[in-house]
Order: sequence, then C-alpha cells, then structure tokens
Amino acid sequence: MDEHGHEHAPAHDDGPSAAHRHHEHAHAPTNFGVAFAVGSALNLAFVIVEAIYGLLANSLALLADAGHNFGDVLSLLLAWGAAYLSQRAPTRERTYGYKRTSIAASLANAIILLITVGAITLEAVKRLVEPEAAATGTVIVVAAIGIAINGGTALMFMAGRKGDLNVKGAFLHMVADAATSAGVVVAAVIMWETGWLWLDPAVGLVVAAVIIIGTWSLLRDSVNLAMDAVPEGIDRDAIEAYLGALPGVTEIHDLHIWGMSTTETALTVHLVRSSDTIDDALIAEASKALLDRFRIAHATFQFEGGHPSFPCRLAPSHVV
Repeated sequence: MDEHGHEHAPAHDDGPSAAHRHHEHAHAPTNFGVAFAVGSALNLAFVIVEAIYGLLANSLALLADAGHNFGDVLSLLLAWGAAYLSQRAPTRERTYGYKRTSIAASLANAIILLITVGAITLEAVKRLVEPEAAATGTVIVVAAIGIAINGGTALMFMAGRKGDLNVKGAFLHMVADAATSAGVVVAAVIMWETGWLWLDPAVGLVVAAVIIIGTWSLLRDSVNLAMDAVPEGIDRDAIEAYLGALPGVTEIHDLHIWGMSTTETALTVHLVRSSDTIDDALIAEASKALLDRFRIAHATFQFEGGHPSFPCRLAPSHVV
C-alpha cells in the first residue's frame, strides 16, 4: 500500500497477489470479422445494382433505398474498423488501447440510422405531394433481392447483438434494410394491382417509424457508454452490497463502473477496512466474484484504514 493508500498490481502477475487478477475479458461471441467482410461486400454490390435499376425503372423508392443501403455499408465498415482497433494492444500513451473506438462507432451508427430516417421521411413526403409512376415489376424483383441479402446479413450478426453494441448496430442496420425492401415490395405489388401511387411513400413513413423505434435503444446505450454511465445489465446496487459485505470492510466509497468498450466493463472503488494489511486472498476473491457474477473484468481496489486524521477526499458521494 503506497502513501496514498492505493493498492496496485505489480508489472507481472505471479499469483493471487495481483490487484487486477482475473482480467479475462467478458466478450460477446467473438470474431465477427467474416460477417462484417461478407456483409459489406454483398451490400455494396447490391447498392450498385439497386442504383442502376432505380434509374432505369424511374423508381425514387429504389434510389432512396440505394442511398439508405450505401449509408449502411459505411456503417458496417465503421463498426468493422472499430472492432479491429479495439483488439490492439495498449501503448504508453493509450493505456487502455483503442477499446473505446467501439463505443464511438456504436454512437456513430445510431446517428447514421437517424439521419437515414430523416432522408426516408423527406423523400416520402415529396412523393405524397407529387406521386410518380414506376416500373413496378423491376422494383419488386430488385427489392426482393434486397430482402434476401439484408436478411441473410442480419442473421450473421444475430448471435452477438445482445453482447456488443457494434454488432447490435450492424444487426439493426440490416434488419432495417430488409424491412425497407419488404415495404417497397408490398407497395409495388399493391400499386401494380390498384394504381395507388400514394402507397409507396406511405409505406416509407411506416418503415421510418419502425427504424426509429429499433434505433432508440442503440442510441440511448451508446450515449450512456460515451458518458461513462453504468453499462446496461450491470446491477450497481448488487455490486455495492457485495463489496460492502466483504470481510473486514466497514465502508465503501468512490465506486465507479463504466464501459471500457462495448463488451468490457471496468470498476474502481475505495474499501475502508479496520486493518491496513494488504490482503491478497481478499483481492483475488473479490476480483473473481466481480468477473463471475457481474461480468466486470477490470477491477481496481484502493484500501484505506479509515484513520480520522487522514480522511479520504473522495469519500463524499457527490465528489468525483
């Protein structure tokens, strides 16, 4: 324990005396590199095809959907790059490496989705005011291909959507694209049968509303992680109760829990104990419990003796 009462891990970890024991990472199902690569390639090819046939068929719906899909290709590439960077080793300047790039990417993905909704809404309103006929047969075929490509890509990300916001963002993008294409198909079929041109923009507005509903949780969680809030699914009260019940602990304060990335959580806390003896066994036990029970892989403890002559400046809950 140093002069400030901190207890740190040594440079190497030879046993249970390390304060940062059990740093195995609680990742979501790993390697989605293939999914990002395949999804990006398929969707980029489809964007080109959709744009060409949108011009040939005089279909603003297909052209708008092509622009929407192109934005999603950029989002996939962004998430893929962030996933790669987050695995890079830390440096002397970036002591946590590039893990937070995954948080930045998830936030950017949410923003791109909302911008996409705005573009779809504007296009839908324009088509409600000035409906235009299109080659509905071509629209149906191209949009149906879009359902298959986007639906298949979404399936590749389904397994990891609950454990990583970047994977969740990619999944939502692909589901939104599949839903958009489905809306285009339905509208085109009905227009073919009835001549109701207003159906195309009406379906576009419905799809925009669906995307907003699906994107809200991604945006909320991304903003919270960017602001170092306690990650979704982490029970702060339960963690506080566990730490306060550790042997010899009379008080805990300065507890911080935040996301290092979209898949990893870190914790720092001050523990007041009647004994100022370094307890390696307690450190090992608490580190393992935080990982096993609460999925916190990076825990740092500061032990204090609670001497009234040396009060901790960070003890009040309102001090950060």
